[in-house]
Amino acid sequence: MSSAVVSVVLAGGGSAGHVNPLLAVADEVRRREPGARVLALGTTTGLEAELVPARGYELRPIPRVPLPRRPSPDLLRLPGRLAAAVRSAEEAIDEIDAQAVIGFGGYVATPAYLAARRKGVPIVIHEQNARPGLANRLGARWAARVGLTFPGTPLRGGVLTGLPLRQAIAALVQEREADAAGARARAAAELGLDPALPTLVVTGGSLGAVNLNRAVSGVAAQILAAGAQVLHLTGKGKGDEVRATLAAVPALDDRRYQVREYLEQMELAYAVADLVVCRSGAGSVAEQAALGIPAVYVPLPIGNGEQRLNAAPLVGAGGGLLVDDADLTPDWVSREVPTLLADRERLGVMAKAARSAGTTDGAARVVDLVEQAVRSAGTDTTEVRS
Repeated sequence: MSSAVVSVVLAGGGSAGHVNPLLAVADEVRRREPGARVLALGTTTGLEAELVPARGYELRPIPRVPLPRRPSPDLLRLPGRLAAAVRSAEEAIDEIDAQAVIGFGGYVATPAYLAARRKGVPIVIHEQNARPGLANRLGARWAARVGLTFPGTPLRGGVLTGLPLRQAIAALVQEREADAAGARARAAAELGLDPALPTLVVTGGSLGAVNLNRAVSGVAAQILAAGAQVLHLTGKGKGDEVRATLAAVPALDDRRYQVREYLEQMELAYAVADLVVCRSGAGSVAEQAALGIPAVYVPLPIGNGEQRLNAAPLVGAGGGLLVDDADLTPDWVSREVPTLLADRERLGVMAKAARSAGTTDGAARVVDLVEQAVRSAGTDTTEVRS
């Protein structure tokens, strides 16, 4: 039987971490089979409600089913909500006669996995984080194939695929491979930066990170004295504090220390970055590794510790530094960052190490797994939907 994938249901939503890989895989499916039917499951309130239709794919809303982590009234309502969501997912599978369900975690993934299991449709999972979420831990029990962004993620049968890169980052990878200096110059011109200066990018994501903002802005004078320039993305609503700190720096050149709350085209920042100070969310780590950008990773100090695990392989390869949030102080930044920005040789070694630890073809590798699952289902009639 042909392994061509001509109809798939994709499930994942709520955050960019789930939606961006979903879209990258959908694009790869369509690249291989332009006429493929692609139906995405999601909610009406997550990012998928905007991003999926904007990319030209149909979004089928299904009920949002959070899995309670402890006893609560939501636990009593769970069976009814879950049953309704599974029925919606089954209808989507039937509507396009899906060959596979591809899940990326999140609230809509669990109903999709249950529906696929009931229908006998192969499940392929991609796990973004080094520590998997509840939905993917459940789905991996029945999955035909499991793709992992990071080595060592504890999911049965997992194989390393890397992260399916969002369209803009994949395009920048290709642009830098063809003409890195040109890509840098074009991005610098658009941002109003000098392409010749060592460039530090600071970002805590769209919501920002107060500690990162304070630690770096508090030593702006030392960083600028080292001959560098800074693009500081503070996060929405967090720019005023940084600007107030910088106002106390004598004769500060705001062209060399740019403050923006948010940058829609993050690929521009990556194109000029020699070093990034950031959190270690899976997307940030994987994208910077694919692009070969050294970074100071500062894991989120709350949660289940997944951000430290995300950065560990890359840091171990020499492509970045790992600093606890409590240790990222102005003193630490002043000791380490200006010296590193001035050391082109060391930055070059770190960039090569980061690139060696990264993958640029994650979407293709995930679709390869889907094709394998479809082929296996077609040669084993016991796996065909019953």
